[in-house]
Amino acid sequence: MPRPCRRPRTGPVRRRRAPAWCSGRSSTTAPGRDNGANRSLNGGWVEVTNTSRRAVNLDGWTLSDSNSNSDGNRYRYRYDNLCLAGRSSVRVHTGVGNDTGTDVYQDRRSYIWSSRADTATLRNDRGRTVDSESWGRGSHR
Repeated sequence: MPRPCRRPRTGPVRRRRAPAWCSGRSSTTAPGRDNGANRSLNGGWVEVTNTSRRAVNLDGWTLSDSNSNSDGNRYRYRYDNLCLAGRSSVRVHTGVGNDTGTDVYQDRRSYIWSSRADTATLRNDRGRTVDSESWGRGSHR
């Protein structure tokens, strides 16, 4: 289970200014055949890294694709109650699984990330783009 951010004894979670982030490495091609099985779906992931020294509460942050899917739909994953420690990473998998401190699952039953070309965009809880990572043909940052 992801580690929740500590809440003060009274009042809401304090939000820190976002540190440098990078939606870094990705694996958009699953090992073996792309047959839609959960193992294949979870082979598609994007890794988000907190490059600062301080923990950051990701509650309300989103990770979305660039709408380059074959079905024409755009997908978005919303973080809930996840605190990412300083200098640590979390992999956001496409399929179904049990969330841990290093892996979270979107619980989808279809592919999200295009292996040909796509862009992962990380936005904070106010909808501001924090970082994006592109891969494939015509990719740019």
